[in-house]
Parts: sequence; C-alpha cells; structure tokens
Amino acid sequence: MLLDSLRFALAALGAHRMRALLTGLGMVIGNASVIIVASVSLTGRGFVLRLIEGVGSNLIYAYYELGGSAGAEQQGDYITLEDEEAVRQRLGDRAIAVAGVVKNHDRVVLEGREHEIAVIGSSVEYRIVRNFTLVAGRFFDQQELLSRQKVCLLTHDLALRLFGSTSNSLGGLINLHGLRFTVIGAFREGVPTFGQSEISGETVVIPISVMKYFNPVLRVDPLYVTIRAAGDVEPATRMVRQILESRHRPGAPYSVNNLASLLGAARQISVALTIVLLLVSAIALTISGIFIMNIMLVTVTERTREIGIRMALGATRRQVLVQFLMEAAAISFLGGVVGIAAGLAAPLAARRFLAGVEIPISGLSIVAALFVSCSVGVIFGLLPASRAARLNPTEALRYE
Repeated sequence: MLLDSLRFALAALGAHRMRALLTGLGMVIGNASVIIVASVSLTGRGFVLRLIEGVGSNLIYAYYELGGSAGAEQQGDYITLEDEEAVRQRLGDRAIAVAGVVKNHDRVVLEGREHEIAVIGSSVEYRIVRNFTLVAGRFFDQQELLSRQKVCLLTHDLALRLFGSTSNSLGGLINLHGLRFTVIGAFREGVPTFGQSEISGETVVIPISVMKYFNPVLRVDPLYVTIRAAGDVEPATRMVRQILESRHRPGAPYSVNNLASLLGAARQISVALTIVLLLVSAIALTISGIFIMNIMLVTVTERTREIGIRMALGATRRQVLVQFLMEAAAISFLGGVVGIAAGLAAPLAARRFLAGVEIPISGLSIVAALFVSCSVGVIFGLLPASRAARLNPTEALRYE
C-alpha cells in the first residue's frame, strides 16, 4: 500500500511541477539557512576560541592596579624582578615560563618624521608567554641577557618602516635613549591584540638587563605566567596572588587573572548565539511548513473530483490520507535535499576562493535539517491529508 501511495504521490507532483517547485522553495531556503547558520556559528566560535587560545588559554597575568606617579609607599608595592623570581621558584615545574615586562618609550625617525615607539624589556621566556612568531632572525638568548648585550627585536611593522623589509632589518642599527642596538630579529604577535596589550605596531623588545640603563626602578607591568596544565590554572592564579600579597604591604591592590574564564565565557556566548540562530532557522522552516499546508489545502479542494474517483474505484480513506502525506513529505524531503546542497555550496565555495579561511561543516546540522524538514512536511501535511480522507465520495464526484 505504501508503494502505491508513494507512486500516486509522485505522479501527482509530476503533474503539477511548478506548484511543487514553488511549494518546496520554502524548504530549500529554510534548510540552506540551517546549514549556513551552523557553518557561520562554528566559524565564529572557532575564530574567537583560536584568538584566546593563541594568546594563551593557560596564561596568568598580574599587575599592580594603581599606576601613575605615586608616593614612596605605593612605589614599594610595584611588582619587581624579585617578585618574578619568587613566583618562578614557588611554581617550579608547574610553570612553563615566567616573564615580567618593563615598559618605556623613545622617539625615532620614521619616514622622515619623529614617531614615538614602545620599548619593552623582558626575559628570554617573554617569547613563550606571549606566543610570538618570528618572521626573521631570532630571539635573544640567556647569555645575551646575562651579559647585557645591546640587541633588540622589532615588530614586523616597525621593521618594514625602518628598513623596508624584515630581512633587511637583521644586523641593522637603531638608537634607543642614546645607545645603539643591533637588530637580531623581527616578530609579530601569535594572535593580533590590536594595541590592547603592551605590544603596539611600533615596538622594540630588548633584554630586561639592559632596560636597567633606562629605568632606574624596574616596575614590572604586567607579570606573565604560562602554566603547564590547564586544570592547574586556577590554583596557580591563587598562588601568584598570595605570593605578591605576601611580599608587599597588606592591602596593596593586585589584579591577578587568567584567560580560562574568558575562554569559558566565549564558549557560552557562542553556544547561545548558535541556539538563537538555529531558532531563527527553525522559524523559517515552520513558515515553510505552514506554506506547504496552505498549498496542500488548496490542492485538496482542486482535486476533490480526483479523490472521489479514487474512492469510487476502491481506495480507502487511509490510502487517500497516506497519499497526501506522501506528497507533503516528498516535497519537504526534496526541498530539504536541495536546500542542504545549496547550504553546503556556500562554505565549500568560501574554502576554495578564500585562502586560509577554514569554514567547518556540521554533519549534525545536515542530519537535523533533513529530519526537521521531513517532519515539518508530515506534520503540516496532516491537516490537508485528513481533509482529503474525510471527503464523501458521492459529493466529491459531483464537485465541479
């Protein structure tokens, strides 16, 4: 019986191709939107998480909360290199790297005009905690740090502006506070922070031992710690806070944070965004189902005489019901398949034509879209099918 009903349903759809095409168009749009929404959501989620993880999901950063010119009491609260060493000793193997940052500024001539640049002093481990990518040369080593060698690294943008290219910058000379430094490398941030960290577009990194020539008081701001195990980040954060507070006067305000909470918040936001977007797609599918129901109701009215003839020839009410349900399900299924194909075309095209762009495709969204589209067709096709099955054969035959 099911095969006969399916055959009759497909024959009826074939006899009214344009109507079936327009009816299924809503399902095409709805299913395509589900796939595209899922792909956009996964892409956005992956982008945000990669940004945070690129900075360092196991990263702890600490700084003294009151800045500016302060009295001697507050100056004694500043994080120092001795604090950095205490943190390193107390954490031991739990920390991959510990690096303090000391900041300064100077002016250099760029393209014929003086510009202010940031000068950062830090240790060898600074590259690890900030996840720098070397684009040319190398980072300074421990021997150069201990012997106070006047070497430096430039940000990618600064190397281009000063020397024309990163390769030309290697071995070049730059004057900082009256001392001549040799450029040994050029770098960029592993993940761009767009000037929201201590790294700006024009930044020079030098050994922190040399920074003592420029800053009589080495104020560490911030102090970075990279923890080995993700599960140890929160306990290590509390320990860093305890170490800093124990080495300074009671009540000195220190901010000690990590990116684990930010990572969790980003995941929650992405999940909420995905749910909202999928709800919008579900509404589109529901509207498509209502459209199918309306068209099928009109179809039942137009095909009243046909239904009467089928019943007169022996078709049962159940067979008529199943036939119209089959028609609705077939429209939904075919529209769903075409919609899924259209939805997959967008991310696949983006992968092909946008170099370096990785747009994930959710297999679950494909299955869910097809299942929902078929379910919507059956659910919203039930009323027209029931109306067709309840027709009186005698009255249906007299219908004009």
